[in-house]
Amino acid sequence: MSAPAAPLRIGNASGFYGDRFDAVREMLTGGELDVLTGDYLAELTMLILGRDRLKDPAAGYARTFLRQLEDCLGLAHERGVRIVTNAGGLNPAGLAAAVRKLAERLGIPVRVAHVEGDDLTAEHPGSLAAHAYLGGFGITACLREGADVVVTGRVTDAALVTGPAAAHFGWGPTDHDRLAGAVVAGHVLECGTQATGGNYAFFRDGDVRRPGFPLAELHEDGSCVITKHDGTGGFVDVGTVTAQLLYETGGARYAGPDVTARLDTVRLGRQGPDRVRIEGVRGEAPPPTLKVGLNKLGGFRNEVVFVLTGLDVEDKAALVREQMTDALAKSPPAQVRWELARTDRSDADTEETASALLRLVVRDPDQQTVGRALSGAAIELALASYPGFHVVAPPGKGAPYGVFEAVHVPQAAVAHAAVLDDGRRIPVPGAPDTRVLDDVPDPVLPDPLPPGPTRRAPLGRVAGARSGDKGGNANVGVWARTDDAWRWLAHELTADRFRELMPESAPLTVVRHVLPNLRALNFVVEGILGEGVASQARFDPQAKALGEWLRSRHLDIPESLL
Repeated sequence: MSAPAAPLRIGNASGFYGDRFDAVREMLTGGELDVLTGDYLAELTMLILGRDRLKDPAAGYARTFLRQLEDCLGLAHERGVRIVTNAGGLNPAGLAAAVRKLAERLGIPVRVAHVEGDDLTAEHPGSLAAHAYLGGFGITACLREGADVVVTGRVTDAALVTGPAAAHFGWGPTDHDRLAGAVVAGHVLECGTQATGGNYAFFRDGDVRRPGFPLAELHEDGSCVITKHDGTGGFVDVGTVTAQLLYETGGARYAGPDVTARLDTVRLGRQGPDRVRIEGVRGEAPPPTLKVGLNKLGGFRNEVVFVLTGLDVEDKAALVREQMTDALAKSPPAQVRWELARTDRSDADTEETASALLRLVVRDPDQQTVGRALSGAAIELALASYPGFHVVAPPGKGAPYGVFEAVHVPQAAVAHAAVLDDGRRIPVPGAPDTRVLDDVPDPVLPDPLPPGPTRRAPLGRVAGARSGDKGGNANVGVWARTDDAWRWLAHELTADRFRELMPESAPLTVVRHVLPNLRALNFVVEGILGEGVASQARFDPQAKALGEWLRSRHLDIPESLL
């Protein structure tokens, strides 16, 4: 029998386009690595890159990555660290060519490959960008052929880990459990410092002023240890890993193009300071279809925020609303939305805390309708409306906004390919076996806590949460830190109770998923984000703080937990 392959150390240096610039150098100099990944893409990023490409057909990739490589490509080459990134965005071939040109100028002998086949824009007329979420085996093919740098377009975030793992360990497409373990590791790494204390409900548990970026020590059986370089900020514990596992997921089946990972099989355990072991992950054949993200321009939007100070806030809001409605009637926008945020306090000792904010947002296919009309109507009220009239900022001329839609296509509809440094193309076939997704039976809940005295307190005193966006839906993952808290949470926080605590979700479909191994509940709120983040349908368009709002709501909590 051959000896098992050495663990693969995969680090991440970017969770989004605009993340910490110095992270690439920090990860390369902070400790041992085999592979360094960078995740630059999100639904909103694809729209931004699509607009870049409209201005310049040679654009469409994350320019920041190229500047980071200029600083660190030599360092990666010296240390033998391979780099895998989705920074290619809408133009992976263009970024790969730019990296080769950079390497030649710097005198660094590296082989650069890229992955393509995700671009389906031509098949979806009217879309600014339409891209399928590819799996990791295109990356695998590039690495097996000796690539030092692999650039992709739209792949799943976890593919940046499954691809290198399959190349290193020799996995094939039917190694479902191993691939599922890598998917879970990739999902923990993909958002960078969110795994090391960033944006964490219990942030006071450690020093998170400058969290280090995470890495996974991945083993041949698909298990891994999540950690970070010694001496870097932040912290890794079961809670930080749980929070990231719940981020932007749904039920027990976490589907992807390579494998469907069963999140209800994940087991976490502390292995030491800043070390959390993930094991037990089971996988199933992936779905027969691939998700395609359609990004379109939805029209133009404009907004103005009126400041209402002191007494009679509701009456002041009613007055200016009536005035603006009359003024806009001459050329009414297609959509008009008002929101009054009662940020004011009675008998406040500062003017700011004595003020409420009334936000007016308008949308229309015509820029002039949302621009000149809104600006004129708002400014003309400067001396003719409620006492103390002023606005946060004058309205502009209106800006374009995007909408996001997810559709699905058969795996065979995508020409997934690895393009090597010498120009050779290697076709990447779809999954050899697939499985249509179906619901997982509801797990058995723990026994409820015995009756006892309760106290009114915020949910966040006994539970953590993390929330995010998937198209027009939001997810809110909630987890308990102790077994007793889980026994209470599993029975108390039903979908109906969630709607009570989150009135905004009351008219919407709310689906609750139970993940006992993580002592967690995952709520999917359908349609709360309208047509996606780029449409900016609500105050918090990506639902980033929806979980913290939930944690601030008060319930009758057993005193034994407090």
